[in-house]
Amino acid sequence: MPDTPLSPITQSPVRSRVVLLPALFLAELVALALLFQILTPVECHMTALPLACRGLRGVALGLICVAAVVAVYLWAARTARRDLVAMLRSADPSWPWRMLHIAGIIVMLLPLLIPPQSGLNAAFGLLFAALASGALMAGIGALFWMARPAAWRAWLSGRTHTLLWLIAAAAVMPMLADAIAPLWYWQKLTEATFAVVALMLLALGEVPVGDPATQIIGTGDFIVAVADSCSGIEGLALITAFMALYAVLFRGTLRMGRFWGVVWPIALVLSWLLNAVRITLLIEIGAHVSPQLAVNGFHSFAGWLFFIILSLAVLIAASRIGWLQSGAPRRATSPLAEDEIAARIVPFIVFMASGVVAQTFWQVPALAYPWQAAAMVAALWWMRRPLWQIVRRPAALAVLAGAGIGVLWVLIAPEAEAAPIALGGAAFAAWAATRLVGTALLVPIVEELFFRGYVQARIDDGTPLRRVAAIALSTALFAALHGRWVAAGAAGVVFSLLYLWRGRLADAIAAHAAANMVIAAAALWYGDWSLI
Repeated sequence: MPDTPLSPITQSPVRSRVVLLPALFLAELVALALLFQILTPVECHMTALPLACRGLRGVALGLICVAAVVAVYLWAARTARRDLVAMLRSADPSWPWRMLHIAGIIVMLLPLLIPPQSGLNAAFGLLFAALASGALMAGIGALFWMARPAAWRAWLSGRTHTLLWLIAAAAVMPMLADAIAPLWYWQKLTEATFAVVALMLLALGEVPVGDPATQIIGTGDFIVAVADSCSGIEGLALITAFMALYAVLFRGTLRMGRFWGVVWPIALVLSWLLNAVRITLLIEIGAHVSPQLAVNGFHSFAGWLFFIILSLAVLIAASRIGWLQSGAPRRATSPLAEDEIAARIVPFIVFMASGVVAQTFWQVPALAYPWQAAAMVAALWWMRRPLWQIVRRPAALAVLAGAGIGVLWVLIAPEAEAAPIALGGAAFAAWAATRLVGTALLVPIVEELFFRGYVQARIDDGTPLRRVAAIALSTALFAALHGRWVAAGAAGVVFSLLYLWRGRLADAIAAHAAANMVIAAAALWYGDWSLI
């Protein structure tokens, strides 16, 4: 039976807006903060506007906290969540708001393109103006891209006071973290943290050196002075604040004694251990990858992001433990995990996001491929129910066509330009196995779900003009993702035609997988990982 790929997309064209737009805006916020944290050499104390410089960092952290707090509120307030979903689904977005948002993002990115980067400290006034105006444009555009002003006024009616105190609570979180920062200088806490860090470094084959009395620790190649601002101690405040918010919002169904007596201490221990892991990673990156990447990439901003994620993970786990609930148990399965449209999009978003993380935190991004493979496996497993209905038995012709594409790809490949992978022995074997499996099995599923299963199906309404446009756009996007865009474009056309042949996405996936298997085998045989 054919997939009938067009009907699920055309029947609910705005359904994906409910999840994808907020996720897009949050991802943009995190990406911008990380980009300016890592790629620019701006030091607030070296600028003419140090308070404004520190304020920008505070605003970014505050907005991330606000997003997390509002997410917890919507999780608890079913009526507010239902009304918001209905508003987003019925929204009629206007192009000017979209363009305003995109223009704001471009304005904020402009300072990254202005050489020399070393002069940004002196020109911080211009940088601040671009970031502030761009953030205002992007924020207003994002808000009204999701729904028009009148729709937001209707949704906020009766909820304004609750949201205001929640936003105020989120704004207080950074101040609360600063208030407990001196706790880092409590000798017992510093000694215990450094002892765990030293054990982790020993497990990694390093010889740790340090002095807890002066908060210095590292190895012979890289030593850091861990001040209170980058100690990660703020994680204890963050996780406590989020748990307090959760307790207030779920006070009618939560067993408070068990929650505060059991879950809170466990969460504090997890936060402390995460802090030790973060310091260990900082030292390892500084010693073996890049000192600048270590100091900037894993400084306080990345720590905040990690601790917020940990806080939300603890709350999600607590919500699913019946022992903590006094009311009816909640559903264990998220509706998003059963949405067929989301199943075509979410794995690709995870794949791309993991690539951004690899580019940000690894000096040689290829070495992060196991992390990317794990992220893809997790996304595909989460969406497995709708995917089981989409991915069916392919035709033998599709496999043969894909193998032919793989052979041609190898034959016309240019000479290798990529540097060899700097791993040896078992580490290289594990990396290579992960790369081969990811290339041959995971990537074809993730990319075909999105490019053919979503983009092509979303545009194609059966008319000749729309069908040609669907093939052209999905192929162009597919080719843009690959370095050899002409060869990738030709392969994309074949995959699109195979999808149209029987209306089965499995045929496109099988062809893509067969092509990648041939390419991966050639890469392994020749030792030329640039092929993939």
